[in-house]
Amino acid sequence: MPVFPEEPEIHESIPGPGVPFPRESDAQAPATAPTTVAAPAPVPGPRPAPPRPAPPRAARPGPPRLIPKPGPAPRRPAPAAPQVEVQRIAATPARAVEHADEAVDLLLESGRDPGDILVLTVGEAHPWQQHELSFGEERYWAQLADGGDVFYADAALTRPVTREVVVLVVNGGPSARAAEAYTKALGRAAALLVVCGDAGPAAVGAAGAAPSRPVKA
Repeated sequence: MPVFPEEPEIHESIPGPGVPFPRESDAQAPATAPTTVAAPAPVPGPRPAPPRPAPPRAARPGPPRLIPKPGPAPRRPAPAAPQVEVQRIAATPARAVEHADEAVDLLLESGRDPGDILVLTVGEAHPWQQHELSFGEERYWAQLADGGDVFYADAALTRPVTREVVVLVVNGGPSARAAEAYTKALGRAAALLVVCGDAGPAAVGAAGAAPSRPVKA
């Protein structure tokens, strides 16, 4: 039986080959301190909004302002009434109707429409008025409402009638009635008043064109 040599006893105090002997200073050195990991830097949050301005203080109410009361509105001048031309034809009461018919013919020849003419008599009714009344008053006044022809009436007419041309026939009656008829006829004329005969001082002083030939206003 082969005899094996005994293996040398390895003491723990002897380091193995390549291992340096421990130094006394190494034995006394403290254990290596653990490495401290730095905490992550804080992530910056959203910037705070700028501070809101404080609401303005309410102004103290002062004394109420006195508002002047509106005065009366200035009056506007009334529109001037349209100027009515007045023509006078000298005639005696006996021939006033004749001259009035001639005036109506001249007005129609100058271009006036028959419905624009109103003939008023101060004395006896005009023959054409008497003729129309012979058919009855209803037909007579219907002709006035129709307004398509020359209308003949008494100067004391009470119905509201206005036409472009009024022919006043002073064929009789007192002077006071003629003067009153002239004033009413002037109010019924829109453009022209032709006076045949003597209607008083007011008609005599009226301005007019040639007395024998009334013209279109």
